[in-house]
Amino acid sequence: MEHNVFNEMDRVDPNLRDEMLVELFLEQTMKDFKKSKIFEKIDHSLKKKDKKAFLLLTEELKTLC
Repeated sequence: MEHNVFNEMDRVDPNLRDEMLVELFLEQTMKDFKKSKIFEKIDHSLKKKDKKAFLLLTEELKTLC
């Protein structure tokens, strides 16, 4: 039988469940925003042929994935 997170969430108090879902949503939104900013900086470093910045940014990106 497949473990389904949403089935487990049905057993949690509705207020707590909503709070948890909002928190997860906000965390994912912030992570996506940070990744998009890093991608912009990576593009800029490539245009400027800045290898050092590129390497630092790609390492930073790896920590978010």
